[in-house]
Amino acid sequence: MDSLAAALLSGATPEELERTELPAEYVATHTRVQDVDMFRGVADPDVRKSLRVGPVAMPELAPDEVLIAVMASSINYNTVWSATFEPVSTFGFLKRYARQGGWAARHDLPYHVLGSDAAGVVVRTGAGVRRWRVGDHVVASCVQVDDQEPATHADGMLGAEQRIWGYETNFGGLAHYAVVRASQLLTKPPHLTWEEAASVMLTAATSYRMLVSDKGARIKQGDIVLIWGATGGLGAFAVQLVKNAGGIAIGVVSSEAKADILRDLGCDLVINRAEIGMDGSGPLSPERTIELGKRLGGIIRREFGEDPHVVFDFIGQATFGVSVFVVRRGGTVVTCGSSTGYQHQFDNRYLWMNLKRIIGSHAANLQEQWECNRLFALGKMVPVLSSLYPLAEVGEAARLVQTNRHTGKVGVLCLAPEPGLGVTDPELRGRIGEQRLNPLRDMTRETPVAALVG
Repeated sequence: MDSLAAALLSGATPEELERTELPAEYVATHTRVQDVDMFRGVADPDVRKSLRVGPVAMPELAPDEVLIAVMASSINYNTVWSATFEPVSTFGFLKRYARQGGWAARHDLPYHVLGSDAAGVVVRTGAGVRRWRVGDHVVASCVQVDDQEPATHADGMLGAEQRIWGYETNFGGLAHYAVVRASQLLTKPPHLTWEEAASVMLTAATSYRMLVSDKGARIKQGDIVLIWGATGGLGAFAVQLVKNAGGIAIGVVSSEAKADILRDLGCDLVINRAEIGMDGSGPLSPERTIELGKRLGGIIRREFGEDPHVVFDFIGQATFGVSVFVVRRGGTVVTCGSSTGYQHQFDNRYLWMNLKRIIGSHAANLQEQWECNRLFALGKMVPVLSSLYPLAEVGEAARLVQTNRHTGKVGVLCLAPEPGLGVTDPELRGRIGEQRLNPLRDMTRETPVAALVG
């Protein structure tokens, strides 16, 4: 462990942290440019083979950037995409970004440090940073924007220079240190542990924009919302948002074990894909899509007497045609991804003749991120962390997500030596209660200190 990390973990003051020298290298999860073709023609591109954990060079900070000591991070599906080099290699993103010159040139390296979530402590600030100080406890938004681009001031996600940190940029959060722009930072909810706080922002804020924001579906009391993949990171937060809004949450899952978990999360109706004959065996024919849509719609109408107002879909090719069919007349399908494939097929008659809408949604702007983080700080939303791995085993953590064997979020301890640290408001934590804060707690994999420092 380097001297700065050691000082931080021993309780050093902000002044002492500022005086402690930065390490020349730090430990980080990364992919290598020479491995880009390693999975060409391979049926199962196992991310454990491409994800490396080892030393990389410490980058210099730009004036608007902050260096955080990362206590914990988590796995998002973009880590899987990065590690499989599909649908495109992320090294192409880094090269295009670097062509801007200046500080952007740092990002074009023969390695890519991954990770789009982090909770930690500010240890350095750039010369232009005003709102953050060394010693602040923070969480990082996954979005980097160009505040000199006009569109950014209408909605940060509309800017052409908007990028997802740790996926379309270098120096991400699955590491001992991470470089972020000051405009990415939010105050860490003080009652959450490092690993809990690091498991929420990307997926929860994405779900918030999709469902609650005026840029998304704008759900309201009484809305029936169908949620595909409802025990995943996005889906489990979507269930909470629907319930908080006074809506009716219908979750679709792939197994009875996941169905039981979803019922514990308070979902109003849980549907196993097997109930409607949805076996995920490939692209659906138009006739098969309508058949499945009728089966799914029939289950929902028998329970509630009407069709869903909103369908929450990040699954993509395997579900999108059914989503368009099953949503009610005038209803909304909102999508933020396509984990089963990007080429969607749907019968457009059911869209235009029934005045339905499709909304594309991507991540969340800083205001939406702040509003979502506030819900966690108030205890109105809770993490859905189910598994926890040391940084040295990040490949196993990512493989769990790659093979869809996870529920909720999969966390990664970085500099934090053990789970349960980082709580600075134990009173609020006590009022909310451990069981509510960790609804998937029984599935959490505790990690020994030795595994993190070996």
